[in-house]
Amino acid sequence: MSEGRGGSGARVMVREAACNAIAGGSAGVISATVLCPLDVIKTRLQVYGIPSNLSSTAPPGFQHILKNEGLPGLYRGLSPTIVALFPTWAVTFSVYNHLKGLLHSQGDNTGELSVQANMLAASCAGIATAVATNPLWVVKTRLQTQGMRTGVVPYTSIWSALRRIAEEEGIRGLYSGLLPSLAGVTHVAIQLPVYENVKLYFAKRDNTTVDKLSPGKLAICSSGSKVAASIITYPHEVVRSKLQEQGRARHGAVHYTGVIDCIKQVYQKEGIPGFYRGCATNLLRTTPNAVITFTSYEMINRLMHQLLPH
Repeated sequence: MSEGRGGSGARVMVREAACNAIAGGSAGVISATVLCPLDVIKTRLQVYGIPSNLSSTAPPGFQHILKNEGLPGLYRGLSPTIVALFPTWAVTFSVYNHLKGLLHSQGDNTGELSVQANMLAASCAGIATAVATNPLWVVKTRLQTQGMRTGVVPYTSIWSALRRIAEEEGIRGLYSGLLPSLAGVTHVAIQLPVYENVKLYFAKRDNTTVDKLSPGKLAICSSGSKVAASIITYPHEVVRSKLQEQGRARHGAVHYTGVIDCIKQVYQKEGIPGFYRGCATNLLRTTPNAVITFTSYEMINRLMHQLLPH
């Protein structure tokens, strides 16, 4: 009997892992495809600021990119974004929900995790995701910004970029920006617990369960948690983008020796506003991104539970 229960438990774990991975990865791909143009603009603002050939009131938006690079310019980096986002959200949701299950089993049987336990699970999920996918995010940043650099041989594909970065810059190049990415775990540590607690609030208020909340309620929960986390942790994204991109400029005027040096230079040259370059664009992107990602995840996850055998 114990073997039967053990086999049943293993099947449940595999089923849950599959549901989380497929739902999380699919949700990430959907949101990335819809919102890629805004992501390109945000990344370029983080790295370069406002181009000198534009007026101070005209941000480097859709028209500027379309004029100089055409429609493909708005979708630079989409392929590595999709390649990176599928494992990113698959790992994030899988590790997060697995750790939540472990913490539940050691809890007080109330069925609810404390904020601290939620933050621990979210932080561990964020660390695992950052380490696993950092090289792909480096490639994404390079592809999104290479249209603004002259005098360098452009990358022709994801695999070309990975190979060249590994050959020209080594492991350090592939993992440039990892430290601020790990610091960015605070983003996930804020976002996921807030999301869970707001869902729980709506479920209690409506006398239902969190897995039966409407898409509208999920949209409110996801957008609110994402905006809060984005505002609090945005500066690390600017530092990460600058460190990831700089490997292309071997003889460029700007060179950062590390995270601390990057922070000092940004502060000296631009002050506090420098750490929020592209923040407005990012907020325009994060709200629909969170809504699409988390609502898609919840809906796909529910569908997967219905389709996969118990």
